[in-house]
Amino acid sequence: MIKLAFMINRIDGMTFEEFVEHHRNRHAPLFTSIPEARQYVKKYTVSHPVPADGYPRPAYDGLTEIWFDSWADHDAFFASENYRELVHPDEGRFIDMSSVAVLVAEETVVLQS
Repeated sequence: MIKLAFMINRIDGMTFEEFVEHHRNRHAPLFTSIPEARQYVKKYTVSHPVPADGYPRPAYDGLTEIWFDSWADHDAFFASENYRELVHPDEGRFIDMSSVAVLVAEETVVLQS
């Protein structure tokens, strides 16, 4: 299984609260609304930092994780017309695209309870 982790920051002029609201309540439902999400994506999560005493200030405002069974599924999803015309344009409305960091990984679960 292939996992993509996108570490993202908000655009200038957007508050953290506005960013979280858009990511959770606009972008995530838009992402999951396209048929290709159900067809090709195995898991999709969005995460946002919470206050944590003793830890440094987070370097990113959010994290999006997307799992695919194969590169073929990855390619088909991102090449789909629905992703390109509906989901992708929304990303620039709240994400500072110049600061996105991406990690492509194969996930190994070491402990799960």
